[in-house]
Amino acid sequence: MQEKVSTKVAVLVGLAGASAVLLGAFGAHALRDVLDARAAELWHTAVNYHVWHALALVLTIGFGRGRSARIATWAFAIGIVLFSGSLYALALGAPRWCGVITPFGGLAFVTGWMALGWSLRSRSE
Repeated sequence: MQEKVSTKVAVLVGLAGASAVLLGAFGAHALRDVLDARAAELWHTAVNYHVWHALALVLTIGFGRGRSARIATWAFAIGIVLFSGSLYALALGAPRWCGVITPFGGLAFVTGWMALGWSLRSRSE
């Protein structure tokens, strides 16, 4: 039986996907002549992880179950904000110390994948 998706989670998924597309387009067009090569690489990495984890949110609500799926959902969302957000900020000239935030976003992504895997294990039993 399919669990009902909360309005908050549905909005989160929509915002994650839409913002990934918008920020990707912004970087490719508006920032094309503004960012140096290193900043453009950071922006690209941020968008790449943002898109993949927006899709991970869809997987989580589509296939995950229970508390582990809820943990995965919020871990992916936090990861997008911390990991991709810090890389976007660095690309736009934020102080280098903002890079300290990035690994926490990476840990949130890892937590999300582990929680998603845990939530899927009950489906195979």
